[in-house]
Amino acid sequence: MKSLMEKLAEEQPEYLNKRISSNDMCRRQVSALFSMLSSIYGADKLVLKAGKLEALKGMRSDSLEEQILALQKIVYEDPTLDGPPSKGDVPRILNEIEEEIADLIARRTVEDTIEKKINERMQKRHDEYMREIRNQVVHEDAGPESAQTLKKLAILEKLNRTRLSKSAIEVLRPSSLSEVVGQDRAIRALLTKLASPYPQHVILYGPPGVGKTTVARLALQEAKRLPQSPFGKGTPFVEVDGATLRWDPREATNPLLGSVHDPIYQGARRELAEGGVPEPKTGLVTEAHGGVLFIDEIAELDPMLQNKLLKVLEDKKVTFDSSYYDPHDSRVPRYIRKLFEEGAPADFVLIGATTRDPSEVSPALRSRCAEVFFEPLSPLDIQRIVLDAAGKLAADLAPEIPEIISEYTMEGRKAIGILADGYSVALYQKTKSGEADKRTTKKGRNAPLPEVTVLKEHVFDVLQSGRFSPTTYPKAHAGGEVGKAFGLAVSGYMGSVLEIEAVAFPARQEGKGTLRFNETAGSMAKDSVFNAASVIRSLTGVDIASFDIHVNVVGGGRIDGPSAGVAVLVAVISAIKGIPVRQDVGLTGEISIQGKVKAVGGVLEKIYGARLAGLTKVLLPSQNLKDVPAGLKGIEIVPVETAKEVLEDTLAQKVI
Repeated sequence: MKSLMEKLAEEQPEYLNKRISSNDMCRRQVSALFSMLSSIYGADKLVLKAGKLEALKGMRSDSLEEQILALQKIVYEDPTLDGPPSKGDVPRILNEIEEEIADLIARRTVEDTIEKKINERMQKRHDEYMREIRNQVVHEDAGPESAQTLKKLAILEKLNRTRLSKSAIEVLRPSSLSEVVGQDRAIRALLTKLASPYPQHVILYGPPGVGKTTVARLALQEAKRLPQSPFGKGTPFVEVDGATLRWDPREATNPLLGSVHDPIYQGARRELAEGGVPEPKTGLVTEAHGGVLFIDEIAELDPMLQNKLLKVLEDKKVTFDSSYYDPHDSRVPRYIRKLFEEGAPADFVLIGATTRDPSEVSPALRSRCAEVFFEPLSPLDIQRIVLDAAGKLAADLAPEIPEIISEYTMEGRKAIGILADGYSVALYQKTKSGEADKRTTKKGRNAPLPEVTVLKEHVFDVLQSGRFSPTTYPKAHAGGEVGKAFGLAVSGYMGSVLEIEAVAFPARQEGKGTLRFNETAGSMAKDSVFNAASVIRSLTGVDIASFDIHVNVVGGGRIDGPSAGVAVLVAVISAIKGIPVRQDVGLTGEISIQGKVKAVGGVLEKIYGARLAGLTKVLLPSQNLKDVPAGLKGIEIVPVETAKEVLEDTLAQKVI
């Protein structure tokens, strides 16, 4: 029996020829594909790859189908493919393999292109790096200087050699505590708190220009000399103005407490930034460790910063934190690790100074600090300061100069400034007129200054050009006046004297009198007038409804509290009765409707204001007697408890 192939050969010989040529073409196609794979992977690597994918036997087989199976395993990298493809699927499978090899060649081409670019970039970077290394080597040999930097250095050195003389404030500033005028009690109080084995934090209160900053500096120098003081020879005194301290709530900058320079946002030192290591920067509290941190105008500090400062005062150290800090990073220097883990030391004594009222300072800060009050300067204190400053200037003064200056300012610093300006005016006029010794003027800047006498016209020239106004006070005298009494008040740290005057006329209609009071004095002062009306009727039997009464505070001064009650009472009774009031007596105290004199505040400042006005006697509530400083001279203090006692000491005649 003939086979199917033989029948086909006899019946359709052209089909058999076509089939043979197709098989031959497939073999050639398979051979070409293996050649391409060999060129892609390399002959050796192709054999290794075929061995791993269990395709090596198929590659060496004479069967076209097994060769195609081996080709599939290699191209698809899948050793699990099993069974050769059927003859009908061969063309399709070969086309799929060709597509896969085409993709492989495309990927290889792209990878080669990219690799080439990478190599070019790497070569470029390498060349740049080599150039940078060469430049560093050149700079290390030549140093960091260039012609331009050396030129700038020479300019700076030249500028440093050119110096003006010190300012007048520096020359005339007290160099020892004995030169500070009018602050003996404050100096003693501050020294006792610094020169103790257990020094305290202190806040200094007082008006400007009375020596708070100077006393703080000199008190530390004095404390160093005492054996019980904890301060040594090299104790630091760090000074800063609280009004100028600025900080970032994110802790990016904080000159007072310290901050952390993160490597990304702020750029720590290069060797730290490259490793991503944050760098803590210590602040003024660490700089003052073991000494004194003086903060002028401490009340101006940001409230949040004040609270942070309180934490430092309690812990005696500053802690740092950063999200970039890694305690396990071996690249972190030991000092940075110590700052992050243990904090920076900040054991110091805080001395704050302010011109504000204590009520404007943080209560939490006040509770941790002792408080020392500096007294306002009297005219005699100003005159002494002027005379001492004239001695340092080696200038002669006209006799009336100290008194003139004391009439225009109550600040020691401003008094020195006026004198220094007057000295400059006198010196300028003398040198310009040619009165100076010609032999000294030829010697240049370092020539000795000529002798100068400061006259009152020189000082008035300064006062007029500076638009100074005299500090006027009501002047006391030994006589008496009807309807006028001196009440005592407080403005800031300064005491003042209020002229309270009253007039009384018979009412136009009996029993329908009026009472007028200037509204600018305040509601509490108006209440004092009504209280006084009740006391007058109680003490004298006089009904003020029978009079038209007008009470006035001269100058429109505002009375914030009830302390003018006694003065109002005296002025109104004097106006109604026509009895003169002594004009050398100052009055302070709240008057109750029962005629009792109640305690008030600001006694020390009020006594000071009374002395400035030339009063010789001050009547104050007996409850305030404890507030009067010991050893007070130049004024008589009389404690009173009732309105009757007040009237007996102030009116020229008895009314009760």
